[in-house]
Amino acid sequence: MAASMNVTQEDILARARDWRSAGRGVALATVVRTWGSSPRPVGSHLATDADGAFVGSVSGGCIEGAVIQEALAVIADGQPRLLDFGVSDEQAWEVGLACGGRVQVYVERLE
Repeated sequence: MAASMNVTQEDILARARDWRSAGRGVALATVVRTWGSSPRPVGSHLATDADGAFVGSVSGGCIEGAVIQEALAVIADGQPRLLDFGVSDEQAWEVGLACGGRVQVYVERLE
């Protein structure tokens, strides 16, 4: 299942539970802090299974891809990670965005 902004947090957690019940490795990524401009609020989730299927959203674009890659590593080694992503106001302006921002994402394996 691909990411969707229309999926509720309950849907994401239910999918993660279903994947675990089926014996699949699962990681849950959660937005724990934001500064400035951020597309997803604190508390947003993205669940990933060991095959790379995912549901939910923690940001979008290349950040989401990086979070999924880290989630696969978390499933493999069991070590949670605190990820930090950001873009300065100057960098944002250069690529046509109104302003910069940062997002911090915690990724943990579900047991």
